[in-house]
Amino acid sequence: MGGTIASTPGDGGASPSESGEALIESVPELNEYADEILVDQVTQLGSFNVEQEHVAELGEKAQETENVVDGIVVTHGTDTMEESAYHLDLALDLDIPVVFTGAQRRPDEVSADGPANLVTSFRAAAHDEIRSGVYVAFNEELHTARDVTKAHTHKLETFESPDKGPIAQFTRDDVRLYREPGSYSESIDALRTDKTVSIISSGQGMSDRQLRFAIEEGDDGIVLDGFGLGNTSETLSHAVRDAIDDGIPVVVTSRSHAGPLSAIYGNGGGETLRSHGAMSGDDLPVHKARIKLLLALEAYDDLERIQSCFGEW
Repeated sequence: MGGTIASTPGDGGASPSESGEALIESVPELNEYADEILVDQVTQLGSFNVEQEHVAELGEKAQETENVVDGIVVTHGTDTMEESAYHLDLALDLDIPVVFTGAQRRPDEVSADGPANLVTSFRAAAHDEIRSGVYVAFNEELHTARDVTKAHTHKLETFESPDKGPIAQFTRDDVRLYREPGSYSESIDALRTDKTVSIISSGQGMSDRQLRFAIEEGDDGIVLDGFGLGNTSETLSHAVRDAIDDGIPVVVTSRSHAGPLSAIYGNGGGETLRSHGAMSGDDLPVHKARIKLLLALEAYDDLERIQSCFGEW
């Protein structure tokens, strides 16, 4: 699908231009892990331009090829890789693994990491014990789509799974599994979506203008990225109440990098938000909670069923 792994420099900045075939041909070691490699170019974009329709098209391609291949490797830009992977992990139910990978350095840069990441992803997709689920393979580690996040702008070891760690570690001649391979996401029966869900961030002393604009625009859902355990200001909590009264589901997450939410505090805190009817995103980061709410809104008409997709406070 493009990304840094397929990018070359140009006058207007680097952009994806290398074909999937060229990437495969540049790493002959991949043939050690596959009898045959089929290449399908779904799109050619930097991941900051990937939209839900591109991910849905990718998912449909995966469904079409499930009975043809033993595993799928997706090359994707790192910026939104975790969102695309999580989207497919929620929506797909395949009996083969889907492994995302990419690069932090372009192919023309010194010590480009793309080739090594491709080898890791092929090793994961071909492994006898990794036969389902969606993953991110990077820097000789394998992470589940639900837990993985990009944690650094530049470092090669950019992907991590807070509180969980990688599901597997790849050495030169071995694969160490730390958890049972498979999906750790709830299944939601929706791949395509045309719903609108806004992300609203909490900031010290921030007004409710952005949240109320989302209400006025008729958003289908809102994800509020709160403080700490899932708190926000009294001002924002009033707007959350009004959104829910208008029939707009609101999911709360935390801008902290790890840990679940708890409904402890009033005066705009988590207990206030819970009492208004806001849902807990549990330990999901805000951008993944948005993906989950988008698909839940597409799949289900009733609020109770949508609420069942999210964690308890």
